[in-house]
Amino acid sequence: MKAVGAFLGVVLFAGTGVALAQDYEREKRWADEIVPGIVVGDAEWLDGPGGRKFLGLYAEADKARGAIILVHGVGVHPDHGIIGALRASLSDAGYTTLSIQMPVLDAESTPKAYRGVFPDAVGRIAAAAGWLGQKYPGRVVLLSHSMGSSMSNAYYEQTPGAPFAAWVCMGMGGAFASMRNVKVPVLDLYGENDLPSVLRNDWRRRITVDSIAGSRQVKIVGADHFYSGREKEVASVVDAFIQQQVKR
Repeated sequence: MKAVGAFLGVVLFAGTGVALAQDYEREKRWADEIVPGIVVGDAEWLDGPGGRKFLGLYAEADKARGAIILVHGVGVHPDHGIIGALRASLSDAGYTTLSIQMPVLDAESTPKAYRGVFPDAVGRIAAAAGWLGQKYPGRVVLLSHSMGSSMSNAYYEQTPGAPFAAWVCMGMGGAFASMRNVKVPVLDLYGENDLPSVLRNDWRRRITVDSIAGSRQVKIVGADHFYSGREKEVASVVDAFIQQQVKR
């Protein structure tokens, strides 16, 4: 009940108008910086909430083994850190990938302030799912990291019948909110040396994933919150989970 109450607080917080403080100029700067140097895939501009377009990095695989939408963490871009590494490695492994720009605030904003942009984040995930569904007829997996995992949890909370075949949830900063709409296998992935908020709630998340058929929790030994130096291991774990749990 505490988790559900916390989520309701997110919704109420968003209703105060904080979502209007999104830093669209910062988003544009990210795009201007990364799009010219894209090596894997192409930039696509997706229609988001309110008619505002947002950046997606799309890499289509020949005879794809599956498709994955990737959701990054707080205040960065869709080719950053572990999400950028997985976008490339999973593409090389034969998956079609779409990594999307999530809402950002100014650089001084706290993670707590990001609760105000959850409604837009939910809308962007939904828009990405619809867009990719037009491109790829097979099953699609949602993969998220850090704040992106909290945003994805909010998406599920508001989306009965979500179109994803599985959810790879990485570095979730806390326990899950209501999972009543999650009807697919969940991989709860975290690092041995992850953030305190991730580690102290691992047992709560384990109880949740144990209640969902096909789900599992995996700790990456020696890894920090960003999986620095463990990117290949993470890609291998994700690939194995998808191939085991997601049947085409």
